[in-house]
Amino acid sequence: MASNSVEKRLIIPLPGNEELAAAIAAAGNFQLGALESRHFPDGESYVRFLDDVEGRHVDLICTLAHPNDNFLAVVFAADAAREFNARSVNLVTPYLAYMRQDIRFKAGEAITSRTFARLVSSSFDSLLTIDPHLHRYHALSEIYTIPATSLASAPVLAKWISHNIEKPLLIGPDEESEQWVSQIGALSGAPFTVLRKTRYGDRNVEIHMGDLSQWQGRTPVLVDDIASSGRTMVEAAKQLAQQGLAKPVCVVVHGLFADDAYERLSAIAEKVVSTDCVPHISNNISVAELLVEAINAAEKERA
Repeated sequence: MASNSVEKRLIIPLPGNEELAAAIAAAGNFQLGALESRHFPDGESYVRFLDDVEGRHVDLICTLAHPNDNFLAVVFAADAAREFNARSVNLVTPYLAYMRQDIRFKAGEAITSRTFARLVSSSFDSLLTIDPHLHRYHALSEIYTIPATSLASAPVLAKWISHNIEKPLLIGPDEESEQWVSQIGALSGAPFTVLRKTRYGDRNVEIHMGDLSQWQGRTPVLVDDIASSGRTMVEAAKQLAQQGLAKPVCVVVHGLFADDAYERLSAIAEKVVSTDCVPHISNNISVAELLVEAINAAEKERA
């Protein structure tokens, strides 16, 4: 490993996270490191640091949109960083997986959010994420035993909407979204409304939309924290068309877009835009500066 005389934070991306890591390093004036990673023929992961991590704060950048494929590699990297005497090993994961199973819905089910939290807490010194799906948990500290910071994407979404959409009408997909859609509205000065959603399964949802005729002439902006199957946004867009409103702009924090979700949504929307929390062709809103602010704040607290 090459030694480094300048002791900057070391930002190291796991595969697929290179663009966001580069943006974080540039915005924070950190050092961008590299990790050699590959798979053996049987699927086992191989990782090797290409930078000297001794005495350094090491931030591993790894969105966990596909946790079963990505998690072991980032844990192996974290453990190796400790063996090489990193000062701290931190997980920066803009999308935090395994948050949906927060209770036992049926007898015999595993509450995977708790198990996953224990695994992460045992491997890292801190966790930084954006808009985790906190439903029945009020804070990450209920299940994580390491400092776990949850950032709100509302400021960057509001800024993008203000700069790119004239006369927006913000639309939240369900009652749970009201708190953060209202925050985006307050920051952008745009009016907002919230729909009611009944979910019958992972891919079966029913949207209840009131009369929106008073908002004719405005651009509907469907805002959601996660788009996986995309059914919620597709159903909402169809009902907007039935009321004679314009095609919506769909703004998503975590664009998972399983199967053909992005194609189906793009066919019915004016535009589909996501943050770079999850790498995707729809990425148009950067969260790098938001993450850098939190990294710097945490470092000042530890100083």
